[in-house]
Amino acid sequence: MANRLIQLEDAKVFTISVLSGVLLAMSLNMFLIPANVFASGFTGVAQIISAFIPLSPGVLLLLLNIPVAILGWLKVGKKFTFFSFVNVASTTLFLEIIPVQGFSEDIILNSVFGGVLGGIGAGVLLKWGASSGGLDILALLAAKKSDRAIGDYFFMMNAIIVMASGFMFGMEKALYTLLQIYVASRIIDTIHTRHVKLTAMIVTNKADELQEAFHKKVTRGVTRMPAKGGYSKEEKEVMMIVITRYELYLLQQVVDEVDPNAFTNIVQTTGIHGMFRKDD
Repeated sequence: MANRLIQLEDAKVFTISVLSGVLLAMSLNMFLIPANVFASGFTGVAQIISAFIPLSPGVLLLLLNIPVAILGWLKVGKKFTFFSFVNVASTTLFLEIIPVQGFSEDIILNSVFGGVLGGIGAGVLLKWGASSGGLDILALLAAKKSDRAIGDYFFMMNAIIVMASGFMFGMEKALYTLLQIYVASRIIDTIHTRHVKLTAMIVTNKADELQEAFHKKVTRGVTRMPAKGGYSKEEKEVMMIVITRYELYLLQQVVDEVDPNAFTNIVQTTGIHGMFRKDD
C-alpha cells in the first residue's frame, strides 16, 4: 500500500514536471523570444548563447543541464534532480514543437505575460518538490556549502543575464528583461513561498523516528524540545528544523510518512546565525 502511494505521488510529480515544461516553453516561444527579452536562470543563458551559435535555446538548455543534473544526482537528491531534469527535457521538447510566434508587438505585454507563464510553471514545480533545473540545483548545492542565502546566487546569475541583455540589445531591453524576472519571481512567491529559508516546528510523539528520517532525507540538523499537550496532557516533543524552500515539500512528505498525526507550523526565517548544515 505504501509503495502504491509513493508510485502515485511520483506519477503526479512527473505529470506536473511535464506540464510545467509546456508553460515554460510557451512563455519563451510566444512572448520572450519574439520580443528579444531574456528569461532568468539557465534558460536566459541558453538564449544568450543561441545568439552566437547555430543551436536553438531548447537544445542549449538541455546541454547546459546535463552536467548539472549529474552533479545534482550525486550531491542534492535523486528524486529532486530526476524530476527537475524531466522538466528540462519537457521544456526542450516543447520549445522545438511550439512555433516561435508572438501575439503582440508591445514589449511590455510580452515581458509581463512571459513572466506570468514562466512564474506559474516554475512555482507549481517548486510546490511539488522539483525545479526547472540549472541554476536552482547549482544554487541549492552552493548554499549547502556556504553561509550565503540561495537568493544571493540567483541575484548574481540574473544580474549577469540582465547585463548581457543590455550589452546585446540595448539598455531598454535589459530593463524589460528585469521586468520579466520581477514578474516571474512574484508569481513564484505567490504560488510557493517568497521566503528562502523557513523554520518548521513539529509537535510529535515520534521524535526519534522523525529525527532519523530527517537525517536520511533532509540535509539539516534538528533541535528537540520537551512539550506537553494542553488538552491531552500527553508528553510530546517539539522538533525545530530550518530548511530552504526547496526542501519544504520533502519535509512535508517525511512528516506525513512517519507521523501523520504530527502538528507542523511553518514560519518565515528572516536570517540565521550559526550552524545550518547537518555536517556542521
